Amino acid sequence: MLAYLIAYVYWLGLAIGAITLVMANHAAGAHWNVSIRRFSETFGATIPLFIVLFIPLLLGAKHVWFWVAPHEPVPKELHNLLQHKRAYLNLGSFTLRAILYFVVWTALGWLMRAWSIRQDETADPSFTVRARWWSPPGLLLFALTFSFASFDWLMSLQPTWYSTIFGLYIYIGCFVSSVALLCLAVTGLRASESPIGAVISVDQQHNTGKLLLAFTVFWAYMAFSQYMLIWAGNLPEELQWIVVRSRGVWRPVGILILVGHFVVPFFLLLSRDLKRSAPALGGVAAWMLVIHYVDLYWVVMPATNDSRIGLHWTHFTAFVGIGGLSVAAAMFLFRAARPVPVGDPFLEDSLRYTQP
Repeated sequence: MLAYLIAYVYWLGLAIGAITLVMANHAAGAHWNVSIRRFSETFGATIPLFIVLFIPLLLGAKHVWFWVAPHEPVPKELHNLLQHKRAYLNLGSFTLRAILYFVVWTALGWLMRAWSIRQDETADPSFTVRARWWSPPGLLLFALTFSFASFDWLMSLQPTWYSTIFGLYIYIGCFVSSVALLCLAVTGLRASESPIGAVISVDQQHNTGKLLLAFTVFWAYMAFSQYMLIWAGNLPEELQWIVVRSRGVWRPVGILILVGHFVVPFFLLLSRDLKRSAPALGGVAAWMLVIHYVDLYWVVMPATNDSRIGLHWTHFTAFVGIGGLSVAAAMFLFRAARPVPVGDPFLEDSLRYTQP
Protein backbone atom coordinates (compact mmCIF):
# COMPACT_ATOMS: atom_id res chain seq x y z
CA MET A 1 0.00 0.00 0.00
CA LEU A 2 2.91 2.38 0.65
CA ALA A 3 4.27 1.55 -2.82
CA TYR A 4 0.84 2.41 -4.22
CA LEU A 5 0.78 5.68 -2.26
CA ILE A 6 4.19 6.76 -3.60
CA ALA A 7 3.24 5.97 -7.21
CA TYR A 8 -0.14 7.66 -6.76
CA VAL A 9 1.30 10.92 -5.42
CA TYR A 10 4.03 10.85 -8.10
CA TRP A 11 1.66 10.65 -11.09
CA LEU A 12 -1.04 12.84 -9.57
CA GLY A 13 1.65 15.42 -8.83
CA LEU A 14 2.62 15.51 -12.50
CA ALA A 15 -0.99 16.30 -13.43
CA ILE A 16 -1.30 18.94 -10.69
CA GLY A 17 1.99 20.51 -11.78
CA ALA A 18 0.88 20.54 -15.42
CA ILE A 19 -2.26 22.56 -14.67
CA THR A 20 -0.23 24.81 -12.36
CA LEU A 21 2.09 25.55 -15.28
CA VAL A 22 -0.86 26.35 -17.56
CA MET A 23 -2.38 28.74 -15.02
CA ALA A 24 0.99 30.32 -14.23
CA ASN A 25 1.52 31.17 -17.91
CA HIS A 26 -2.02 32.54 -18.22
CA ALA A 27 -1.55 34.64 -15.08
CA ALA A 28 1.73 36.01 -16.41
CA GLY A 29 0.20 36.83 -19.80
CA ALA A 30 2.83 34.68 -21.52
CA HIS A 31 2.76 34.32 -25.31
CA TRP A 32 5.81 32.13 -25.97
CA ASN A 33 4.26 28.94 -24.60
CA VAL A 34 0.99 28.89 -26.57
CA SER A 35 2.13 26.37 -29.20
CA ILE A 36 3.26 23.88 -26.50
CA ARG A 37 0.47 24.56 -23.99
CA ARG A 38 -1.75 21.68 -25.11
CA PHE A 39 0.71 19.12 -23.65
CA SER A 40 0.27 20.49 -20.12
CA GLU A 41 -3.47 21.06 -20.57
CA THR A 42 -3.91 17.45 -21.60
CA PHE A 43 -1.94 15.82 -18.81
CA GLY A 44 -3.66 18.06 -16.28
CA ALA A 45 -7.04 16.88 -17.55
CA THR A 46 -6.28 13.31 -16.38
CA ILE A 47 -7.05 14.28 -12.76
CA PRO A 48 -10.53 12.60 -12.76
CA LEU A 49 -8.76 9.25 -13.27
CA PHE A 50 -7.08 9.73 -9.90
CA ILE A 51 -10.44 9.95 -8.16
CA VAL A 52 -10.99 6.30 -9.08
CA LEU A 53 -7.40 5.39 -8.24
CA PHE A 54 -7.84 6.92 -4.77
CA ILE A 55 -10.44 4.30 -3.80
CA PRO A 56 -7.85 1.56 -3.02
CA LEU A 57 -6.13 3.97 -0.62
CA LEU A 58 -9.42 4.57 1.20
CA LEU A 59 -10.17 0.85 1.37
CA GLY A 60 -6.70 0.07 2.69
CA ALA A 61 -6.37 3.21 4.83
CA LYS A 62 -5.70 1.29 8.05
CA HIS A 63 -2.68 -0.34 6.43
CA VAL A 64 -1.25 3.03 5.33
CA TRP A 65 -2.02 5.60 8.02
CA PHE A 66 -1.34 4.53 11.59
CA TRP A 67 -3.88 6.92 13.08
CA VAL A 68 -6.85 5.33 11.24
CA ALA A 69 -6.80 2.19 13.39
CA PRO A 70 -3.79 1.79 15.73
CA HIS A 71 -3.16 -1.96 15.59
CA GLU A 72 -0.94 -2.20 18.64
CA PRO A 73 -0.85 -0.68 22.14
CA VAL A 74 0.53 2.85 21.95
CA PRO A 75 2.19 4.88 24.70
CA LYS A 76 -0.19 7.03 26.73
CA GLU A 77 1.41 10.26 25.53
CA LEU A 78 1.00 9.25 21.88
CA HIS A 79 -2.56 8.09 22.53
CA ASN A 80 -3.44 11.45 24.08
CA LEU A 81 -1.87 13.32 21.17
CA LEU A 82 -3.83 11.27 18.63
CA GLN A 83 -7.03 11.92 20.56
CA HIS A 84 -6.23 15.63 20.53
CA LYS A 85 -5.92 15.50 16.71
CA ARG A 86 -8.94 13.24 16.25
CA ALA A 87 -11.16 16.11 15.08
CA TYR A 88 -8.91 16.49 12.03
CA LEU A 89 -7.35 13.03 11.71
CA ASN A 90 -10.40 10.84 11.28
CA LEU A 91 -11.40 8.90 8.20
CA GLY A 92 -14.64 10.81 7.66
CA SER A 93 -13.13 14.30 7.49
CA PHE A 94 -10.10 12.85 5.66
CA THR A 95 -12.45 11.59 2.91
CA LEU A 96 -14.45 14.82 2.76
CA ARG A 97 -11.28 16.86 2.38
CA ALA A 98 -10.10 14.55 -0.41
CA ILE A 99 -13.43 15.11 -2.21
CA LEU A 100 -12.95 18.87 -1.90
CA TYR A 101 -9.41 18.63 -3.30
CA PHE A 102 -10.54 16.62 -6.30
CA VAL A 103 -13.48 18.95 -7.01
CA VAL A 104 -11.14 21.96 -7.13
CA TRP A 105 -8.45 20.21 -9.19
CA THR A 106 -10.87 18.63 -11.65
CA ALA A 107 -12.92 21.79 -12.17
CA LEU A 108 -9.93 24.02 -12.87
CA GLY A 109 -8.08 21.40 -14.92
CA TRP A 110 -11.04 20.67 -17.16
CA LEU A 111 -12.04 24.33 -17.50
CA MET A 112 -8.57 25.34 -18.70
CA ARG A 113 -8.60 22.60 -21.33
CA ALA A 114 -12.28 23.03 -22.28
CA TRP A 115 -11.93 26.77 -22.85
CA SER A 116 -8.82 26.20 -24.95
CA ILE A 117 -10.50 23.52 -27.09
CA ARG A 118 -13.67 25.60 -27.48
CA GLN A 119 -11.50 28.47 -28.64
CA ASP A 120 -10.09 26.22 -31.38
CA GLU A 121 -13.57 26.14 -32.91
CA THR A 122 -14.64 29.75 -32.35
CA ALA A 123 -11.38 31.74 -32.21
CA ASP A 124 -13.16 33.77 -29.51
CA PRO A 125 -10.57 35.76 -27.49
CA SER A 126 -12.93 35.90 -24.50
CA PHE A 127 -11.83 32.35 -23.59
CA THR A 128 -8.29 33.65 -23.13
CA VAL A 129 -9.66 36.46 -20.97
CA ARG A 130 -11.52 33.93 -18.81
CA ALA A 131 -8.44 31.74 -18.40
CA ARG A 132 -6.31 34.72 -17.44
CA TRP A 133 -8.92 35.98 -14.98
CA TRP A 134 -9.33 32.62 -13.23
CA SER A 135 -5.66 31.64 -13.17
CA PRO A 136 -4.42 33.80 -10.24
CA PRO A 137 -7.11 32.58 -7.78
CA GLY A 138 -6.70 29.10 -9.28
CA LEU A 139 -3.01 29.09 -8.43
CA LEU A 140 -3.82 30.07 -4.86
CA LEU A 141 -6.44 27.31 -4.60
CA PHE A 142 -4.03 24.72 -6.01
CA ALA A 143 -1.27 25.75 -3.60
CA LEU A 144 -3.61 25.51 -0.61
CA THR A 145 -5.40 22.30 -1.55
CA PHE A 146 -2.30 20.38 -2.63
CA SER A 147 -0.47 21.52 0.50
CA PHE A 148 -3.27 20.17 2.66
CA ALA A 149 -3.42 16.99 0.58
CA SER A 150 0.30 16.57 1.31
CA PHE A 151 -0.42 17.03 5.03
CA ASP A 152 -3.22 14.44 4.88
CA TRP A 153 -1.59 11.80 2.68
CA LEU A 154 2.13 12.11 3.46
CA MET A 155 2.81 14.11 6.62
CA SER A 156 0.20 12.18 8.62
CA LEU A 157 2.17 8.97 8.04
CA GLN A 158 3.98 10.23 11.16
CA PRO A 159 1.01 11.88 12.92
CA THR A 160 3.05 13.39 15.74
CA TRP A 161 5.29 15.38 13.36
CA TYR A 162 4.43 18.62 11.59
CA SER A 163 6.00 21.21 9.31
CA THR A 164 4.20 24.16 7.75
CA ILE A 165 6.63 24.15 4.79
CA PHE A 166 6.13 20.45 4.03
CA GLY A 167 3.16 21.01 1.70
CA LEU A 168 5.05 23.52 -0.43
CA TYR A 169 8.10 21.23 -0.48
CA ILE A 170 6.00 18.44 -2.01
CA TYR A 171 4.11 20.83 -4.31
CA ILE A 172 7.25 22.39 -5.76
CA GLY A 173 8.81 18.93 -6.21
CA CYS A 174 5.78 17.90 -8.26
CA PHE A 175 5.89 21.13 -10.24
CA VAL A 176 9.58 20.64 -11.09
CA SER A 177 8.74 17.16 -12.33
CA SER A 178 5.89 18.45 -14.50
CA VAL A 179 8.27 20.99 -16.07
CA ALA A 180 10.74 18.13 -16.63
CA LEU A 181 7.95 16.13 -18.30
CA LEU A 182 7.22 19.08 -20.59
CA CYS A 183 10.94 19.35 -21.42
CA LEU A 184 10.96 15.64 -22.25
CA ALA A 185 7.93 16.02 -24.56
CA VAL A 186 9.37 19.08 -26.29
CA THR A 187 12.85 17.64 -26.80
CA GLY A 188 11.47 14.28 -27.89
CA LEU A 189 9.21 15.82 -30.53
CA ARG A 190 11.92 18.16 -31.82
CA ALA A 191 14.46 15.33 -32.04
CA SER A 192 11.96 13.10 -33.90
CA GLU A 193 11.30 15.82 -36.50
CA SER A 194 7.57 15.12 -36.26
CA PRO A 195 5.00 17.60 -37.66
CA ILE A 196 4.17 18.76 -34.13
CA GLY A 197 7.85 19.20 -33.37
CA ALA A 198 8.18 21.48 -36.37
CA VAL A 199 6.14 24.20 -34.64
CA ILE A 200 8.36 24.11 -31.52
CA SER A 201 11.40 26.36 -31.79
CA VAL A 202 14.74 25.94 -30.09
CA ASP A 203 14.01 29.16 -28.19
CA GLN A 204 10.87 27.64 -26.70
CA GLN A 205 12.87 24.56 -25.74
CA HIS A 206 15.42 26.90 -24.15
CA ASN A 207 12.67 28.56 -22.12
CA THR A 208 11.44 25.22 -20.76
CA GLY A 209 15.03 24.50 -19.69
CA LYS A 210 15.21 27.86 -17.93
CA LEU A 211 11.98 27.08 -16.09
CA LEU A 212 13.47 23.75 -15.02
CA LEU A 213 16.57 25.51 -13.71
CA ALA A 214 14.60 28.19 -11.85
CA PHE A 215 12.29 25.79 -10.05
CA THR A 216 15.08 23.34 -9.27
CA VAL A 217 16.60 26.21 -7.29
CA PHE A 218 13.22 26.99 -5.70
CA TRP A 219 12.83 23.34 -4.65
CA ALA A 220 16.27 23.49 -3.01
CA TYR A 221 15.23 26.69 -1.22
CA MET A 222 12.13 24.96 0.18
CA ALA A 223 14.11 21.87 1.22
CA PHE A 224 16.78 23.98 2.94
CA SER A 225 14.20 26.21 4.65
CA GLN A 226 12.42 23.20 6.14
CA TYR A 227 15.69 21.66 7.34
CA MET A 228 17.07 24.96 8.67
CA LEU A 229 13.95 25.81 10.69
CA ILE A 230 13.82 22.34 12.23
CA TRP A 231 17.54 22.48 13.04
CA ALA A 232 17.29 25.98 14.54
CA GLY A 233 14.19 25.15 16.57
CA ASN A 234 15.71 21.90 17.90
CA LEU A 235 12.32 20.70 19.17
CA PRO A 236 11.90 16.94 19.79
CA GLU A 237 8.50 16.79 18.03
CA GLU A 238 10.03 18.33 14.89
CA LEU A 239 13.43 16.62 14.92
CA GLN A 240 12.08 13.07 14.66
CA TRP A 241 11.38 13.37 10.93
CA ILE A 242 14.89 14.60 10.07
CA VAL A 243 16.67 12.24 12.47
CA VAL A 244 15.21 9.04 11.06
CA ARG A 245 16.10 10.15 7.50
CA SER A 246 19.64 11.12 8.43
CA ARG A 247 20.73 7.77 9.85
CA GLY A 248 21.43 4.27 8.61
CA VAL A 249 20.55 3.39 5.05
CA TRP A 250 18.49 6.55 4.61
CA ARG A 251 21.48 8.87 4.99
CA PRO A 252 23.03 8.05 1.57
CA VAL A 253 19.57 8.32 -0.01
CA GLY A 254 19.25 11.82 1.41
CA ILE A 255 22.70 12.73 0.06
CA LEU A 256 21.70 11.33 -3.35
CA ILE A 257 18.63 13.58 -3.36
CA LEU A 258 20.70 16.63 -2.39
CA VAL A 259 23.23 15.98 -5.14
CA GLY A 260 20.86 14.58 -7.76
CA HIS A 261 17.90 16.89 -7.25
CA PHE A 262 19.85 20.12 -6.94
CA VAL A 263 23.66 20.20 -7.25
CA VAL A 264 24.11 18.27 -10.52
CA PRO A 265 21.07 19.58 -12.44
CA PHE A 266 21.77 23.13 -11.24
CA PHE A 267 25.27 23.24 -12.70
CA LEU A 268 24.25 21.38 -15.86
CA LEU A 269 21.28 23.65 -16.55
CA LEU A 270 23.42 26.76 -16.22
CA SER A 271 24.75 25.89 -19.68
CA ARG A 272 22.95 27.67 -22.50
CA ASP A 273 24.18 25.09 -25.01
CA LEU A 274 22.73 22.23 -22.94
CA LYS A 275 19.29 23.85 -22.78
CA ARG A 276 19.33 24.29 -26.57
CA SER A 277 20.39 20.68 -27.22
CA ALA A 278 17.39 18.32 -27.39
CA PRO A 279 19.28 15.15 -26.31
CA ALA A 280 21.10 16.91 -23.46
CA LEU A 281 18.06 18.70 -22.03
CA GLY A 282 15.98 15.54 -22.49
CA GLY A 283 18.55 13.56 -20.50
CA VAL A 284 18.50 16.03 -17.61
CA ALA A 285 14.69 16.10 -17.66
CA ALA A 286 14.50 12.29 -17.55
CA TRP A 287 16.89 12.28 -14.59
CA MET A 288 14.73 14.83 -12.75
CA LEU A 289 11.72 12.54 -13.15
CA VAL A 290 13.73 9.64 -11.69
CA ILE A 291 15.08 11.59 -8.72
CA HIS A 292 11.61 12.93 -7.90
CA TYR A 293 10.47 9.35 -7.32
CA VAL A 294 13.50 8.78 -5.06
CA ASP A 295 12.54 11.93 -3.15
CA LEU A 296 8.98 10.72 -2.57
CA TYR A 297 10.31 7.29 -1.59
CA TRP A 298 12.59 8.97 0.98
CA VAL A 299 9.62 10.93 2.34
CA VAL A 300 7.28 7.94 2.68
CA MET A 301 9.21 4.77 3.49
CA PRO A 302 11.13 5.85 6.64
CA ALA A 303 7.75 6.58 8.24
CA THR A 304 7.41 2.81 8.72
CA ASN A 305 10.35 2.94 11.18
CA ASP A 306 12.00 0.18 9.15
CA SER A 307 15.80 0.46 9.08
CA ARG A 308 15.90 -1.17 5.60
CA ILE A 309 15.36 0.58 2.29
CA GLY A 310 12.76 -2.06 1.52
CA LEU A 311 12.79 -2.27 -2.26
CA HIS A 312 9.90 -4.51 -3.25
CA TRP A 313 8.46 -5.63 -6.57
CA THR A 314 5.21 -3.79 -5.79
CA HIS A 315 7.03 -0.46 -6.12
CA PHE A 316 7.65 -1.29 -9.76
CA THR A 317 4.18 -2.65 -10.50
CA ALA A 318 2.42 0.26 -8.77
CA PHE A 319 4.54 2.80 -10.64
CA VAL A 320 4.00 1.13 -14.01
CA GLY A 321 0.31 0.44 -13.38
CA ILE A 322 -0.71 3.94 -12.29
CA GLY A 323 1.69 5.54 -14.74
CA GLY A 324 0.45 3.41 -17.62
CA LEU A 325 -3.17 4.36 -16.92
CA SER A 326 -2.40 8.08 -16.61
CA VAL A 327 -0.25 8.17 -19.77
CA ALA A 328 -2.89 6.20 -21.70
CA ALA A 329 -5.58 8.63 -20.53
CA ALA A 330 -3.41 11.59 -21.55
CA MET A 331 -2.77 10.10 -25.00
CA PHE A 332 -6.49 9.48 -25.49
CA LEU A 333 -7.31 13.09 -24.57
CA PHE A 334 -4.46 14.46 -26.68
CA ARG A 335 -5.74 12.67 -29.78
CA ALA A 336 -9.28 13.95 -29.14
CA ALA A 337 -8.26 17.56 -29.78
CA ARG A 338 -5.88 19.55 -31.95
CA PRO A 339 -2.27 19.28 -30.77
CA VAL A 340 -1.86 23.07 -30.96
CA PRO A 341 -4.35 25.72 -29.70
CA VAL A 342 -5.12 27.04 -33.19
CA GLY A 343 -7.77 29.50 -31.97
CA ASP A 344 -5.57 31.29 -29.45
CA PRO A 345 -5.08 34.94 -30.45
CA PHE A 346 -1.43 34.75 -29.44
CA LEU A 347 -0.52 31.63 -31.40
CA GLU A 348 1.20 33.67 -34.12
CA ASP A 349 3.33 35.37 -31.47
CA SER A 350 4.30 31.97 -30.13
CA LEU A 351 5.20 30.60 -33.54
CA ARG A 352 7.38 33.63 -34.25
CA TYR A 353 8.91 33.67 -30.79
CA THR A 354 12.64 34.27 -30.55
CA GLN A 355 14.61 35.15 -27.46
CA PRO A 356 15.73 38.77 -27.14
